[in-house]
Amino acid sequence: MKKKVVPTDIEIAQAAKLEPIASIAEKVGILEDELELYGKYKAKVSLDAIDRLKGRPTGKFIDVTAITPTPLGEGKTVTTIGLSLGLNAIGKKVVTCIRQPSLGPVFGIKGGAAGGGYSQVVPMEDFNLHLTGDVHAVGLAHNLCCAFLDNSIYKKNPLNIDPYSVLIRRVVDVSDRYLRKIIIGLGGKDDGIPRETGFDITVASEVMAILALTTSLKDLRERLGRMVLAFTQGSKKERKPVTAEDIKVAGSMAVLLRDAIKPNLMQTLEGTPCFVHAGPFANIAHGNSSVVADYMALKLGDYVVTESGFAADLGAEKFMNIKCRQSGLKPDCVVIVASIRALKMHSGSFKVVAGRPLPDGLVKENLPAIEKGSANLVKHIENMKLFGLPVVVAINRFTQDTDKEMDLVAKIARKAGADGVAPSEVWANGGEGGKELAQEVVKACQKPGKFKLLYPDDMPIKEKIETIATKMYGADSVTYAPEAEDKIELYTRLGYAKFPICMAKTHLSISHDPEMKGVPKGYKLPIRDIRASVGAGFLYPLCGEMRTMPGLPSEPCGEKYDLDKDGNVMNLS
Repeated sequence: MKKKVVPTDIEIAQAAKLEPIASIAEKVGILEDELELYGKYKAKVSLDAIDRLKGRPTGKFIDVTAITPTPLGEGKTVTTIGLSLGLNAIGKKVVTCIRQPSLGPVFGIKGGAAGGGYSQVVPMEDFNLHLTGDVHAVGLAHNLCCAFLDNSIYKKNPLNIDPYSVLIRRVVDVSDRYLRKIIIGLGGKDDGIPRETGFDITVASEVMAILALTTSLKDLRERLGRMVLAFTQGSKKERKPVTAEDIKVAGSMAVLLRDAIKPNLMQTLEGTPCFVHAGPFANIAHGNSSVVADYMALKLGDYVVTESGFAADLGAEKFMNIKCRQSGLKPDCVVIVASIRALKMHSGSFKVVAGRPLPDGLVKENLPAIEKGSANLVKHIENMKLFGLPVVVAINRFTQDTDKEMDLVAKIARKAGADGVAPSEVWANGGEGGKELAQEVVKACQKPGKFKLLYPDDMPIKEKIETIATKMYGADSVTYAPEAEDKIELYTRLGYAKFPICMAKTHLSISHDPEMKGVPKGYKLPIRDIRASVGAGFLYPLCGEMRTMPGLPSEPCGEKYDLDKDGNVMNLS
């Protein structure tokens, strides 16, 4: 593979000649009356389009996921966008659906999330910075709910709320570890009742999960009303949930979100349409973009490419068991992204230290390391096959990857059951570099659909958890802390047992322990607590310690961002 000098992401994005978003909308079949412009290059699309398009054929639905993340990256978003470009390059009408990033990681450890190289969504500055304000609307609706709840307790507590049972914490879309644990209500009598609480990052809010899963404005309003915020005082069997409807705030929350529910339309570097909407994390929520964007896209395009957060054991499993279960959507194909150097990392033979050169074994041909590390890829292929779907492996190729290494990964993937394998060279070559992958995906989508969920609705809570733990994570069994046992009893009594399960665990391992690399075996999965997102419609067990508020690294990405003399954003990547 010849080395190609590629400018920085922002240089490529700012040099691109963009089409007016009205033209992109017209090409894909969105009417002028359905478009709400936010400047020249981004717009919201009215939900009226969903009703208008109902009679159209449904496109093929492709979910892009990946192997377990490593510090070297796998290129999942780049490949998601690049696959769309590749499908367009071979003459297919395609629409992309991806999440909107949180500003926490953008200014923290990760940077932007609009793809990279010649496989990007543009304008990338708008994509990464505010976009149309949806995340802020989510945060405001969430914090309004918190204020109403505390006010109800303060104003003579007419609902008999137990102040120490409050489940909801305030949110802010900044990575700020100092806000993880705080005490509110300090001061005098007029300043509230002191209690310990904290902040979560905005995308961890149940409101964001609801926005991503809702199917209509009416459904959004009803889901917000069902959010459980606290419990009443009394014995275990007497305690009742207190909802957003009970404190009379759900209507105001819906008012704040009436524009945020509309999907945002943008474009790729090659002028294909892309919906950017909703952004729940995949390790603490379900990690997928919005259902309403998918509904639109599947009637506008012959192929729709979406992306699930983190690896197949997290975002993709939740895509199937939560998003598809609730929405009625049925995927036609799964794409698993891997890179040669990430597979080498999964061998456990290398340690990467920030600021130091990569070890030789990672950048030079190393077939034994690939052979060992590919066990992680094999497990994810097996996991996706449990859903009855064809699987295509995309090898995100870097310049140092040799033909022998690429051939070895392809051989291992096919032996594990992959229906297709192809290199992805979209970072350097855009749609042209995604043609081979696109052809494999088209072939996979032509196979008969046998999509199935991992467990039925009426399976008991413990059995659902144990099904995911043993089949997806390879655990031997599951252990439950007393608090988790109490919650299972409570949620069963309250009628929540039919909800799907949204496992909250580390993204750095298939297991609950980030230090357990590759394909962990012979372990017990510990469940320390189980919480209920009743509005979103799922239960989320906590596997080990989970942080819902990230912290900034020693050198945050935000240190390098600035404006030039003309007001253009500099160094965003």
